[in-house]
Amino acid sequence: MTALSVLDLMMIGEGKKLAHTLEEAAMLARHVEKHGYRRYWVAEHHDLPGIGSAATTLIIQHLAAATSTLRVGAGGIMLPNHSPLIISEQFATLETLFPGRIDLGVGRAPGSAGPSIRAMRGDASERDFATDVSQLMDYLASNGRQEARGLPGRHDVPVWILGSSLQGADLAAKLGLPYAFASHFAPRFLMQAIAHYRTNFRPSEHLQQPYVIAGVNVIAAETHDEAEYIASSHRHWVNNLHNGVPGPLPPPEDGYMARLSGFELQGLAQAMACTAIGDKREVGAWLREFIATTGVNELMIDARIYAPTARCRSYQLAAESIEDLLD
Repeated sequence: MTALSVLDLMMIGEGKKLAHTLEEAAMLARHVEKHGYRRYWVAEHHDLPGIGSAATTLIIQHLAAATSTLRVGAGGIMLPNHSPLIISEQFATLETLFPGRIDLGVGRAPGSAGPSIRAMRGDASERDFATDVSQLMDYLASNGRQEARGLPGRHDVPVWILGSSLQGADLAAKLGLPYAFASHFAPRFLMQAIAHYRTNFRPSEHLQQPYVIAGVNVIAAETHDEAEYIASSHRHWVNNLHNGVPGPLPPPEDGYMARLSGFELQGLAQAMACTAIGDKREVGAWLREFIATTGVNELMIDARIYAPTARCRSYQLAAESIEDLLD
């Protein structure tokens, strides 16, 4: 059975505050835990209006404390922004607080624009991503390969490589690590990256067989029309970003797509190609086809839905649609 998980950018809705977002995230985490979801990942972003996931490790602690069995982690930590030693210390501590429930996905993108990159890194130039990953894993393992030491003891925090191109797939394959592809917003190279990863995978002490997560957008409701309505928030936010005006997550609007230009519709179609919107039957059919085409081990669902109850219901319907496929 293909596992289901959650990706959360910690969107702040129009008229809401970060406190609302954190409360709604805990509500969703508890809800998906009851419906069989495997993990809940928080994405790191900085200096983007409407996204509150900058202090990623603190949010992970908040969500892990609100649940009991759900795996919680980063999807991901943007490693060029951080010292591998500091990240190892933070996640070793999280693993100590919540044994067997913490994941560490790492990516090479900054998760922000120029001014915030300079604010985080100062005058330091960007380091080599592969070297950073190796150092991070050394610190977590306490294997003595680095001059500095991480927290005492071995800390079994699974490290995932995130990416949206062949670079991440190649590194994950060489290191024998699980791989997560950001097809929920950058689907262009999905099939190429998966094929490259599987073909070149080298078994390691961490993983014996390739393991692939693919990001997808799934917005489900009781009816197709209702799903289209609540999906307008996600589409509106993405379209605003493409137009250079990022902001909070808009409330849903009737007829939103009908007001867009052909150019805007094309941009949305490309960015959100890996998207299922509809009732449970429609979502289930889309998921069945996507899983059959890609053969992924796990789906990481992003659903930027304004109303927290509708978001919880959407994730529940997605899980039920997968169960229906097995009946």
